[in-house]
Amino acid sequence: MAYIGEIAALFTSLCWSISAIGFTKSSYQVGSQATNRVRVFLALVALILINAVLYGQPLPLQADASRWIWLSISGVIGLSLGDAFLFQAYYEIGPRLGLLLLSLAPVFGAAIAWIFFGQALNLLEIVGIVITLGGICWVVMAQPEGEDGQPRRAAGRGILFGVLAALGQAIGLVFSQQGMVGNFSPFAGTLIRMLAAAVILWVVAIFQRQAKPTVDSMRRQPVALGWIAFGALFGPVIGVSASLLAVQYTSIGVSSTLMALPPVFMLPISYFVFKERFGWQAVAGTLVAILGVALLFLS
Repeated sequence: MAYIGEIAALFTSLCWSISAIGFTKSSYQVGSQATNRVRVFLALVALILINAVLYGQPLPLQADASRWIWLSISGVIGLSLGDAFLFQAYYEIGPRLGLLLLSLAPVFGAAIAWIFFGQALNLLEIVGIVITLGGICWVVMAQPEGEDGQPRRAAGRGILFGVLAALGQAIGLVFSQQGMVGNFSPFAGTLIRMLAAAVILWVVAIFQRQAKPTVDSMRRQPVALGWIAFGALFGPVIGVSASLLAVQYTSIGVSSTLMALPPVFMLPISYFVFKERFGWQAVAGTLVAILGVALLFLS
């Protein structure tokens, strides 16, 4: 089938945008922290089943210790901390702006690689970073005061959470690259990351005496549990699978650029699903930011 890789990459962006609907809805009902805890648990169960079916082994016990360490650290930083900030950003400022701020992850990743690993930035990458930052600033500045019904202080906090989410994802990806060196299954790597995130989140919840309240909230709010399952299905399960298909059949640069399009898909989703109203500046700024991300990947 022609363009199967490109189609899979576009489908990945759509899946991640759809998953944001479920996680945002559940965050409104039971809170972002409970959403994150239950999300990693459901995704972990699904990934264990996938690994058992594909490889006949529910856990990648054959992986060496260094791989487990790198991927576990990646999971703790990217999936537990980073996604916790992301879900709170969804709650504070909505999924459209939250996903747009997540587009800063490649910018942070390039900066981290330059500072800590000596990977110099070329001119096209620098231009891409400047364009991305400019597009995101344009969207943020275009937000009218009180448009989302919350005071400016809450909106500013939501933007901070979005930036921290992007930073967490970038750091998590740097560690995951170290753990994925060599011929290692992406499904197995994702499982290790998700397992580490689940352990950390639930151990912290136990110490904070939030484990039982989280379970009780799922019992009282079965609709929220349904939204979390919906988001987990389209995010860590279908979305990850589609992304693997994308990189298998097309180049990393093309697939990564197409998979950076969730903020674009979120424009109609936010308009029709969340009834959010925004002007042409928000649309134009989003497209400019995506252009900057594309330059980063294609450089």
